[in-house]
Amino acid sequence: MSLRRGVVGEASALGHPSGSSKKSAKSALRLSESLQAFIAHAPQRQRVAADPVQFPHRYINPRDVEVSGLLAASLAYGRVELFAPKVNALLQQMGPSPSEYVKSLTLPRARRLLSNFVYRFNVGADLGVLLLGMGRVLQKHGSLERQFALCLQESRGLHGALSGFTAALRDVPMAPLTRALGDVRGLDHLLPSPLGPGAAKRLNLFLRWMVRGPDEVDFGIWRQISPSALVIPLDTHIGRIAKRLGLTQRNDLSWRTAEEVTAALRQVDAEDPVRFDFALCHHGMAGICPPTPYTPHCVPCLLRPACRVGQRRVRHGV
Repeated sequence: MSLRRGVVGEASALGHPSGSSKKSAKSALRLSESLQAFIAHAPQRQRVAADPVQFPHRYINPRDVEVSGLLAASLAYGRVELFAPKVNALLQQMGPSPSEYVKSLTLPRARRLLSNFVYRFNVGADLGVLLLGMGRVLQKHGSLERQFALCLQESRGLHGALSGFTAALRDVPMAPLTRALGDVRGLDHLLPSPLGPGAAKRLNLFLRWMVRGPDEVDFGIWRQISPSALVIPLDTHIGRIAKRLGLTQRNDLSWRTAEEVTAALRQVDAEDPVRFDFALCHHGMAGICPPTPYTPHCVPCLLRPACRVGQRRVRHGV
C-alpha cells in the first residue's frame, strides 16, 4: 500500500481532520513523494561497482550467490577500497564455485587460503569459522536459506533469527581450527552471537541482497522470508539521512533505531520498506549528502521537500 492511498483513506474516514493531523498527513505525503521521486532517478546500476554487492553479482548459481554474498557482507566494514581487494582475493582463490569450495573445505586448505589473512579486526581464524561454518550448513541443509528459515521458525523474530543463524555458522570444532590457523581475534565482530543491541548492519545487508528483488541490485533468491519483514541495514549514512528526513529522532546506530527507521519507511512501502536503502546509502557514500551539509548539493536534491536540513539551508541561503 502506498502512503498516498493511506493518507487519502484516513482523511475520508475522519471527514474533517484536525490541524495537527492535516500537518502530519501532509508531511507524510511529502516524504512519500520525495522518496519515490528520488529512487526513480537514483543511478543504482552504476553504483553496484562501488558496493560490496558487486561480488555476488559475479555468480548465477543461488548457492554461490549466498556464499559469496555472506562473505562480502561480513567483511563490508571500513572503506570499500580497503575491504574489496580482500574479498576479491579470497573469491579468486576459491575458484568458480564458492559454494562447492566451502562444502569441500578442509583445515589444510583453509590454512593455505587464510594463514596470512588480516583485515582490521579480523584474522584468518575468524574467516576460517565463517567458511567452514557455511560449508557445514550447506552439507546439512543444502542452502544457507534453509538454515535461516529454521532459525526464523524457532525465534519468530528477525533479531532472534539472525542470532540463531550466526550461532549455527559458528558451530565448528574450534580446537583443530585454532591449531591450524591460530586464535580467533574478531570473531564476535564478524559473526556476533548472541546478536546484541547493535543494528547488525552487515547481516541485514546480506538479508536485503538475498530476500528483496530481483532487480538491478538485489537478488530475491530467498523465498521463505518476505521483504516486508526486513530491517534496514543501518549505518552512519542511513542514520544521518534518516534523521534529516524525520524517519527517526534517535542518534544511535542500534537495532531499535533500525526498526524505527524501517517502520517509517514501511508507511511509504509496506511490502518492501528497505528498497530505499541502496540509493539512500550511496547518496551519503558518494558525498552528495555529507555529514556537514553542502547547500549547492541541497538545491537540486529530490529529497529536499522532505528534508529539514535541506529546506532550512536553501531557505536561508547558507
